[in-house]
Amino acid sequence: MCGICGIFNLDNAPVDSSVLKDMNDAIMHRGPDGEGYFTDKKIGLGHRRLAIIDLSSHADQPMSSDMDNYTIIYNGEIYNYKELRKDLTDLGHQFKTNSDTEVVLHSYMEWGKDCVVHFNGMFAFAIWDKAEQQLFLARDRYGIKPLYYAFINNTFIFASEQKALLRYPNIKNDIDLETVIEYFTFQNIFTDKTFLKQIQLF
Repeated sequence: MCGICGIFNLDNAPVDSSVLKDMNDAIMHRGPDGEGYFTDKKIGLGHRRLAIIDLSSHADQPMSSDMDNYTIIYNGEIYNYKELRKDLTDLGHQFKTNSDTEVVLHSYMEWGKDCVVHFNGMFAFAIWDKAEQQLFLARDRYGIKPLYYAFINNTFIFASEQKALLRYPNIKNDIDLETVIEYFTFQNIFTDKTFLKQIQLF
């Protein structure tokens, strides 16, 4: 299953590693096979791993490109990753693992944001572009792999589950009554809202 979480300080303040770990610990059940962290001043990424395709430590996350220009945390499964790996290899990419995570990373390196057009599967991932100082998030079309986010003052936080976001300081768990009414009226929520005012569904 795996789980991801992250902190992006828009005011360039350094990420508090202890807060990132606390968020990651909240989704420990999603990845009992390992945990990993990446921090680079204003950005922090956390991952809980459930090893399925490539069981080796080479496939641990966060995973970075050779020059450390790109770093990914990923949850999901790309069903056509073998075909994409062949296409990328033909384009000159070299791989160190047998994981679909590395295929997603190299797909972004080759096609940028359009990489998601090539994916057949269920996924939620975040990629940090060091050169551009940009964070790219994506999820599958049906939202099979969940991704929640919130803006707290000058900080953008995200995670696979809301409980991880609630570990972030100063976030409130105020109930959004309009969303509750919408749910009980239609037995569904048709927007990006959640039952909590500050948290949205990506």
